[in-house]
Amino acid sequence: MSDSRSIKVVYKITYPNGKIYIGKDLTDSINYFGSANSELIALDFTRKQRRDFTIRKEILFESEDTTEINRKEIELIREYRSNDPEIGYNQWPKPRG
Repeated sequence: MSDSRSIKVVYKITYPNGKIYIGKDLTDSINYFGSANSELIALDFTRKQRRDFTIRKEILFESEDTTEINRKEIELIREYRSNDPEIGYNQWPKPRG
């Protein structure tokens, strides 16, 4: 691939409780950890648990094509079922069924 500034990614964030969030970053920033609903996540952790909190970010897919990234993000949310509240924090697209 060419210049890394043009790379766009779909990533998976894994929280200490095992729940996940799938998102996209059109800038491939090493310091971007998504836009999951912080209040929703906070409900799953005690004050003590929040004092030592580690998350993992994995790049699942990368491309220079924004349209392909948008399509792949939705595909991976459905594949990983991160839009199921028991599994993850994605609130869109709504689970099927």
